Amino acid sequence: MIAALEQFCHTLLARPDFWGLVSIPLVAALVTWIHVWCAIQMVFFPLEFVGWKPWFGWQGVIPRKARKMSGILVDRVINKLGSVSEFVRQMQPEAIARHVSLHVADHVEEYVDGLMQSESPVLWANLPAVVKAQIYQHVRRSLPPMIDGLALALVAEVDQLVDVREMIASQLELDRGLMVRLFCEVGDAEFRFIINISFWIGLGFGVLQMVLFYFLPWHGLLPLYAAVLGLATNWIALAMVFRPLNPVQIGPLKLHGLFLRRQNQVADKFAQLTSTELLTIKQFMEAIFAGPGAARAQHLLGKHIEPLLDATMVRTALQMALGPPGFAKLKRAVTAKAADIALERLSEEHFNRDRARVLSQLFAQRIRALSSAEFQDLLRPAFQEDEWILLLLGAITGLLAGWLQLVLGFS
Repeated sequence: MIAALEQFCHTLLARPDFWGLVSIPLVAALVTWIHVWCAIQMVFFPLEFVGWKPWFGWQGVIPRKARKMSGILVDRVINKLGSVSEFVRQMQPEAIARHVSLHVADHVEEYVDGLMQSESPVLWANLPAVVKAQIYQHVRRSLPPMIDGLALALVAEVDQLVDVREMIASQLELDRGLMVRLFCEVGDAEFRFIINISFWIGLGFGVLQMVLFYFLPWHGLLPLYAAVLGLATNWIALAMVFRPLNPVQIGPLKLHGLFLRRQNQVADKFAQLTSTELLTIKQFMEAIFAGPGAARAQHLLGKHIEPLLDATMVRTALQMALGPPGFAKLKRAVTAKAADIALERLSEEHFNRDRARVLSQLFAQRIRALSSAEFQDLLRPAFQEDEWILLLLGAITGLLAGWLQLVLGFS
């Protein structure tokens, strides 16, 4: 046995292509690592198309299909976490109303003066101070119940006012970097694993390639081996992340997709990102007052603002001074101003962060409860959409590397 092994080593060392042969595994490992790293980068970058449109160039798969990807994310995951009205209720509408009303109460004079000077400066300049004081007092007193009633009305109809699929799609289409960050942060551990494991898979396949070439030393096979093994490497790396879908026990080993094993950790991360970046008070308010349901939202707002202007003294004074058309115009201006104030106050970062904590807990709890098939949809679309490109890239890169090795190591 030893003699036979010594004879084999002597024969191997005597081959003129010895260094080319033994370099096959290392070259395969390095090339595999490089092309898998490139493939992962091509999924996410560049954010904008680079090259000459429409055929020569590249844009990351995720940024290129941001709207479609966001639709998949909403349909397969977010819709399973609850309804829009449930999300908003978790943010405590009474706290939202109180936040707005307290601010407006502290700035009543400023807002009323600004609005009246804009709509009817002569009238406002000539009103007696005592009348102005009564208007300020009336607005301040009427404000809390008006905003509370409006908040309840908006929550009751928010599922009709907000199209969450369109809201998120529009946001991610405008901010492709956010879409990329969402997938990157959720799947960071898996992407690093795919890149790192590719070296060792490539090394193992490289040894197999070397053995095949040793026994079948037809030079034309070397690039072909490399192409097939390059494709297989990418397929195996992706499969290890998402398969098996459910845990499979084989003796002491438990096999389960790497991403699926981390469901609890990923739940916390995705919940935090979603509640602070996608489903925030600011986003909901903008969708309510600027989205498809904006007309209905403006009607509800105007309906709840009417008591501010319908007090006998206020209404009489303003109608006499402005006339019915002017008074109607003023009501529209008040409604628009109220929407602007609400959007401004509810866009504050610290307030959104406070509301996000509550929503994040709900999301994390429900993501943990998703089945493996449902949970994988947090990350799977990032690859599934154009997975064939990643596999083809592995095959082409392997083919080129095999050809180059043939030229340099076996010529």
